[in-house]
Amino acid sequence: MRTSIAIRGLLAATAAAVTIPAAAITGTSWVEDNEHPFVGLVVFYDAKGEFVQRCSGSLINSRTFLTAGHCTDATTGVVSARVYFQQDAGANYDPATELDPVSGYPETCAAGTLGTLCATGSKLYNYGFADFAGFPNTRDVGVVILDYPIALSEYGKLPAAGTLDSLATARGTKNTVFTVSGYGLTKRTQEHSAVPNISFRERLMAASTLVNLNSGQNGGFNVQTQGNGSGRGGTCSGDSGGPVFLGGFESNTIVAVTSFGLNALCRGSDFGYRIDRTDVLNWIRGVAVGTLP
Repeated sequence: MRTSIAIRGLLAATAAAVTIPAAAITGTSWVEDNEHPFVGLVVFYDAKGEFVQRCSGSLINSRTFLTAGHCTDATTGVVSARVYFQQDAGANYDPATELDPVSGYPETCAAGTLGTLCATGSKLYNYGFADFAGFPNTRDVGVVILDYPIALSEYGKLPAAGTLDSLATARGTKNTVFTVSGYGLTKRTQEHSAVPNISFRERLMAASTLVNLNSGQNGGFNVQTQGNGSGRGGTCSGDSGGPVFLGGFESNTIVAVTSFGLNALCRGSDFGYRIDRTDVLNWIRGVAVGTLP
């Protein structure tokens, strides 16, 4: 979820900013994402089976679902998850019944979808995320191991270590294109506004461009992208954990997971936690021992 609440702790390096975990694809240039069937809507539950939060993420093999660490963080009370892979996983959600009768979101897998388009997960892992402590190295990576394998034609691809390093100093790299995907809000309004938020609960994607890798908010751990402007779109609440692909809409190489923003209305820059670092890649592969090739 790139959540709509400001987090509780802020670093000295960004004392004037507010970091907000991330949520849905925003702007006017998003499109339905039918390119990445491995990007899913994940719902988390507490020990009583009650809904806690939702995020986005990517299946990198049949059982290993990559998301954000603040989504799998045990201090939020989450102990289990369910992932939906339909492009319109929550599009038919009925506020009166609090259920999507087609997919079963957010309470169950619809008949015939368990192990094909929907799966539960009872093993949640967190790379060390602790309420954005240690900023900018927030360690904001999480993994859900699914109880049932999901067989797809393709899965998200992990990057080579250091994939983004060359963009830190080279000229002309601010035109580098990334693609973000997720199930978050498309428009967030002021907290007490009479105008409602807009959420399609569908998998949407949009193009973003590189802003920075080495500022005080990034420090080599985060990638800062810009989703505002013609032909671009950003992230918002519910997109947290969703993939940041290097390249255009057809790319499946994940270089970061959507992590946070600096604006409660999901405007301005977006930040993804980089997974193209050796220690992060080793951790992901270690969690997935026996399932990751």
